[in-house]
Amino acid sequence: MTAKECGHHDSDEQRAKRITVAIVGFLAVVGVVVFLVWAILHPDKPRFTLQDVTIYAFNLTAPNLLTSNMQITLSSHNPNDKIGIYYQKLDVFASYQNQQITLPTLLPRTYQGHLDATVWSPILYGNAVPVAPFLEQGLNQDLNTGMVLLNIKVYGQLKWRVGTWISGRYQINANCPAYIAFSDRTKGIQVGSAMKYQLVQTCTVDVSLN
Repeated sequence: MTAKECGHHDSDEQRAKRITVAIVGFLAVVGVVVFLVWAILHPDKPRFTLQDVTIYAFNLTAPNLLTSNMQITLSSHNPNDKIGIYYQKLDVFASYQNQQITLPTLLPRTYQGHLDATVWSPILYGNAVPVAPFLEQGLNQDLNTGMVLLNIKVYGQLKWRVGTWISGRYQINANCPAYIAFSDRTKGIQVGSAMKYQLVQTCTVDVSLN
């Protein structure tokens, strides 16, 4: 290899190294900027509230089958004044003692602007859902005493939006306790053959990387 060819080869290598260093430097700067924006605007979790539950059916039949039909009013508030929230997918269902008793109901995709609130009123139902035998006795006792603790659960995915920047997907899980007083009709409102219970119950919310 001649000295001229060797010098040309060294020049190409140096140029490639400079380009690589420039790209890495640019990505590092972008990463730092995104991190600083994220650190400064660190988003607060959305706040979910279970407003009410309307019970149309809640019957336990032999051997251990539970039929339930209810409509809930669920609200979500975005507490951030500079960050929007995209709810990519939200499923909601009812559970008893950590056992799911209704089918999941998919809520519509929603964008929630700064400090905005959203209200959903999905219907939850489960027809002849088998209840675990070890839960049947407890549920019978709760029904006999007239007080049943249900949990309305929400799970899905969201994205944060800051200006035109949109984050990756995050997992969201919300749990809303609902104390249903079947024996005390003064705590409910008669709606035809159904009973509506005003709860205004704050939900626990957990948001984590997907």
